[in-house]
Amino acid sequence: MNIIIAGDGEVGMHLAEALEHGDHNITIVDPHEELLKMIESQSDLMTIVGDSTSIRVLQQANVKKADLVIAVLHDEHINLLTAILAKKLGAKKVIVRVNTMESLSKESFRIYQDLGIDGIVSPEDIAAQEIINLLKQNVATEAHDFAGGKLELLMIKLEPNAPSINKTLEELIENYKHIDFKALAIHRRQNTFIPKADDVFLEGDLVYVITKPHALKELMQLSGKTKFNINNVMIVGGGRIGKLTAKRLENELNIKIIEMEKERCFELTNVLSNTLVVNADARNVDLLEDEGIKEMDAFIAVTDNTETNILTCLQAKSFGVKRTIAMVENIDYIDISQNIGIDTIINKKLIAASYMVRYTLGGNVSSLKCLSGIDADIVEFVVRDGAAVTDKPINRLDMPEGAIIGGIIRGEDSFIATGNFQIQAEDRVVVLVLPKTIQAVEKLFR
Repeated sequence: MNIIIAGDGEVGMHLAEALEHGDHNITIVDPHEELLKMIESQSDLMTIVGDSTSIRVLQQANVKKADLVIAVLHDEHINLLTAILAKKLGAKKVIVRVNTMESLSKESFRIYQDLGIDGIVSPEDIAAQEIINLLKQNVATEAHDFAGGKLELLMIKLEPNAPSINKTLEELIENYKHIDFKALAIHRRQNTFIPKADDVFLEGDLVYVITKPHALKELMQLSGKTKFNINNVMIVGGGRIGKLTAKRLENELNIKIIEMEKERCFELTNVLSNTLVVNADARNVDLLEDEGIKEMDAFIAVTDNTETNILTCLQAKSFGVKRTIAMVENIDYIDISQNIGIDTIINKKLIAASYMVRYTLGGNVSSLKCLSGIDADIVEFVVRDGAAVTDKPINRLDMPEGAIIGGIIRGEDSFIATGNFQIQAEDRVVVLVLPKTIQAVEKLFR
């Protein structure tokens, strides 16, 4: 595919990196010359310094031959204008990043579609929903469901008391036949691998597991986790993510937001009816204690400062808070943050990439999620009639190295993938795949 990415910083660069593994011709349009020089020195990507709302610049990027234009600048108005111009100039598909979906009415969506915009994504909206899902599934570090919960993908950290520690995958499968689960990947000391039968699980491993809802309780016990109730939640940072999270939860839970900027506090009190808003600096330990940190079940740090988010989450842990979630913008910090005790990391760049990379794959991809902290994606394919994966049982398929089939949804039924399972047309198949192999895997499902 010929892809143009219009960005103004790290989001565009990260998206380019996520797409670089595929068979694509990628051009980055960005106003920051120094950033583009760095990209050129590290890759074979084509770069153009300039304003993506300039017709001349878009023509220079050969927009008339573009299969996809992705506009991910911080200013949503520039993104929308870029997309509209690109479509008028010949681009086949255009998708844009916006700040929040809440400001877009159904009428606005219709108008944008009429103008040629094919997709709209708000990383902030998706991040807020991920936080909500994680609070509901509070024992997992990361969670993602398929087909309305028929299958669940969980990332679980093995606790010191976990019965699975020092057991091989083969032993666990043999000893816990009654639990519907499949281990898809293990992340250990900055290395991610798909486990084989003789691989041993160790304390502190981050294990990606696919399971059915009825098996969740026993699976948690196997990992040394205990489910607990969340009633009291403290959010640090009243920006878009903090505001959206509070708005969607304030009628179910007791929410307190701590925000440094006084004007933003006034704004929050106008849009939130059942949330307590405190104008203060959450880095102050005495302040946290005064505001009842010890009584909190969950602590969410989503300020614009990664260091603040990490620090305050660690402070919350020291006070005994069971669930901590931090927004970490620097991808290099993700692995470190998980290893020092923060339960879950949210990264907007990965969220945006999850949505947008899907547009570069075939129409048989119904969902794609970039996993936080590891270099892997979880992809849901809809199997086409005559696809190669329908020719043989799973254990005889020529799956590329770095990919593993996790589960299958067939109508109202769901199945954990086993060796002799035969995939059929119209099945929805969940696959964990390393980025470099995603294109090869996608071909099997065409």
